[in-house]
Amino acid sequence: MGDHLVRAEEFEKKAEKKLNGWGIFGSKHEDAADLLEKAANSYKLAKSWDLAGKAYLKVADCHLKSDSKHDAANAYAEAAKCYKKVDTNEAASCLERAVNIFCEIGRLNMAARYYKEIAEYYEADQKIEQAIDYFEKAAEFFQNEEVTTSANQCNLKVAQYASQLEQYEKAIKIYEEIARHSLGNNLLKYGVKGHLLNAGLCHLCKADVVSITNALEKYQDLDPTFTGTRECKFLSDLASAIDEEDIAKFTDVVKEFDSMTPLDSWKTTMLLRVKEKLKAKELEEDDLT
Repeated sequence: MGDHLVRAEEFEKKAEKKLNGWGIFGSKHEDAADLLEKAANSYKLAKSWDLAGKAYLKVADCHLKSDSKHDAANAYAEAAKCYKKVDTNEAASCLERAVNIFCEIGRLNMAARYYKEIAEYYEADQKIEQAIDYFEKAAEFFQNEEVTTSANQCNLKVAQYASQLEQYEKAIKIYEEIARHSLGNNLLKYGVKGHLLNAGLCHLCKADVVSITNALEKYQDLDPTFTGTRECKFLSDLASAIDEEDIAKFTDVVKEFDSMTPLDSWKTTMLLRVKEKLKAKELEEDDLT
């Protein structure tokens, strides 16, 4: 490890000497970039991720000075990979710089990819609002590039986290829109009932029986095959239990559905919220009597 650090420092000194010396302007920056990249690789071998990231930032600077924008953007992306191991915020900052360059040179698909990666950094750090922001940016770019599957993946993340923050209307809009667009696609239409179920669960979290009843009518008009699905029956039975303020019935409906189609953690969280509201309403009414 010590040898790698020594080698990295030597490469950096050579690069510095190259930059401070005489030479053809563009050529000296290209030569320095090559030396700094070697330094960065040596720092990586030494697991000195912070120093490797800094070296890649210097590489990017050299490429910008020699007007090699694509190479500069790639260097920022490499810096981000190093910083990801020690400093998520710095990693996101590096990728943001890469995105700005990719936008400038018209590589919008790469910009979308890196926006998604920034979102995933924040997601891993449980910085949900920042994750939502960047998933939305990524979705917009993917949509503009007509990469529908990737756009949907990002939008579903937005809906998932928006609902966790109790932004139910935002989540509902996304789930319904993806369901609507998926109906006309043979590969995606099988996921429609799942999207409508998720939208319905968000309606239930609003504790508004009229809202879910209207939604169910709308979903059956949108997709007539939804009527006969287990998902539709599940939402209808839950709405009935909520309307009757019957916690035992609500619990039985959930157990029955879960035994056939195991609930994931997001659905479980949403259903627990609905159940808690039912319990609170029951206690409130008990206090009044």
